[in-house]
Amino acid sequence: MARRIAVLLLLAMLVAAPAARADGDPASDYLLSDQTFVPPDDGIPQGYAAQLLAAVTAAKARGYTIRVALIGAPYDLGSVGSLWKKPRDYTRFLGQELAFVYKGRLLVVMPNGLAISRNGKALPAEQRVVDRIPPPGKNGAALASAGTQGVLRLAANAGVVVPTPPLTGDTSTPSSSSDRLKIIGGVLIGVVVFLAVYFAPRLRRRVSS
Repeated sequence: MARRIAVLLLLAMLVAAPAARADGDPASDYLLSDQTFVPPDDGIPQGYAAQLLAAVTAAKARGYTIRVALIGAPYDLGSVGSLWKKPRDYTRFLGQELAFVYKGRLLVVMPNGLAISRNGKALPAEQRVVDRIPPPGKNGAALASAGTQGVLRLAANAGVVVPTPPLTGDTSTPSSSSDRLKIIGGVLIGVVVFLAVYFAPRLRRRVSS
């Protein structure tokens, strides 16, 4: 019986690790308070993510408020994976999700293009601005760069000039599996500790008897 419990616990913990990434809509959680959503597993270099945030912050300081969601893979959408590669649909959906806290402009960047909305509604004139930006593809640095260019061009279209922030920090592509490996490693260590604590007294009793 004890062995069955241990096996069931192990399976539950292993299943829970990837499930932690499968949020209903991860970007909506982050963008309630943050200005950008940068998924941790899409190979986006820290330097490019920082440049995007700097552009959004600088634009806001000059009077142009916008939040940005980078979506590099279907699992970044959580339970709304059907909106993958549909940036226009997703930006309106996400805007509605945020509307009770944030009603401003929202830029979504996917490998096949960019889309903008405000309070869950399309902005045709501003959409034409981001339509001129080439689709970034799946490269993490290109995805973030497209977001930065989108912010700068949209701000300029509104008469707000924002200098391109310098690219600083680590610009190397992180391993997309590094976070998952850390989670799995932590889970395995936890299981080993549990088994050791659970079975050690039983083994001592058997040895002493």
